[in-house]
Amino acid sequence: MIIVTGASGQLGGATVERLLERLPAEQVGVSVRDPEKVPEFAARGVRVRRGDFEDPASLVHAFEGASRVLIVSTATTGEVAVRHHRTAIDAAKEAGAGRILYTSHMGSNPASPFAPMVDHAATEVALRDSGVPFTSLRNGFYAASGAMLLDNALRTGELAVPEDGPVSWTAHADLAEAAALALTGGGEPDGSTGGELDGLTPALTGSEVIDMAGMAEIASELTGRTIRRTVVADEAYRAGLVAHGVPEPAADLLLGIFVASRQGEFAEVDPALARLLGRPPVPFREFLATTVSPAR
Repeated sequence: MIIVTGASGQLGGATVERLLERLPAEQVGVSVRDPEKVPEFAARGVRVRRGDFEDPASLVHAFEGASRVLIVSTATTGEVAVRHHRTAIDAAKEAGAGRILYTSHMGSNPASPFAPMVDHAATEVALRDSGVPFTSLRNGFYAASGAMLLDNALRTGELAVPEDGPVSWTAHADLAEAAALALTGGGEPDGSTGGELDGLTPALTGSEVIDMAGMAEIASELTGRTIRRTVVADEAYRAGLVAHGVPEPAADLLLGIFVASRQGEFAEVDPALARLLGRPPVPFREFLATTVSPAR
């Protein structure tokens, strides 16, 4: 049985949907903190069990009978996130999983100024130390995060953010399909997971990099409204977020995206995702076209 955590979230839920296109429902299980949030999976025959990263015993029960477990990284950061991930890794090992998969990030780096990258790096160490065969899916930066950064600019006409660098924005849908392929053998004839999908994967990215200026240009073309990209000093950006009610840790997190991107941490483009999917990844422009509306 293949188990997916975080199935009530965007990436986890989409991965389950892709799995159900490849496997009978009785071969798929989900581990969620609140089973009532995924009635659609239970109704289709998926095994739904409560699994809470704060409750190791619940995870062992949720992972029972698993051949492979996909641990979707939590929405927390810092020590809590790493502890949650280690708890899930230990539970998967105790449940007898033959392989543990984890949704990491292309920018995984213990020295990154973007805090989640430090957490991903620490989790990858825990995966190595577990002694269980593992796959750390080094996903490209979510295209949905890029759209989120544009949200205010679509209202004001100004994308006022710190100095940045190019990012290989990647759609959730592509990454969910890649995760499902990795869970079911990655296209290997014998159903094994080998090569690029064993251990740390190459960066699973879109096929182009786009910086904030490029995003503003694309958004302008799609909406028919001029969206100017202006550079804001780091501290002024952070202070503005806090002044608008963003908690300081969250403001630091957002600022870290720009600091890390201008250091080139998200600028890699790798053909691995296209090879795995057997097609080009969804371009950022195409993704953004589904989220913005033209001027009326």
